[in-house]
Amino acid sequence: QVQLVESGGGTVQAGGSLRLSCAASGLTFSTYGMGWFRQVPGKEREFVALIRWGGGDTAYAHSVKGRFTISRDNAKNTVYLQMNTLKPEDTAIYYCAAISDGTFYYRPNEYAYWGQGTQVTVSS
Repeated sequence: QVQLVESGGGTVQAGGSLRLSCAASGLTFSTYGMGWFRQVPGKEREFVALIRWGGGDTAYAHSVKGRFTISRDNAKNTVYLQMNTLKPEDTAIYYCAAISDGTFYYRPNEYAYWGQGTQVTVSS
């Protein structure tokens, strides 16, 4: 049974930082690309970042590029999202997800597995 478990969410003031983690089990982690998405009530789930299986190739949404960094540790089956210079508009539930073919990595439907999400709230 595949499980993705996010942690590290919380409340932070604008300009602050948070580091999200996503621990994976039940899949061959090193063969999957890993993505982060976020969602606010009433809106579609939004792509945030992707890291491919080897870790050398990443992609970011324009809104977070230069502020967020995605990384992975295949030995620990964990993917991270370092979020700096946070803004109130970054407030959302953040989800990690696993994708076997990263061609259309920005599409939520392309991902095979999802975590339950972790809340990030940025106060102004």
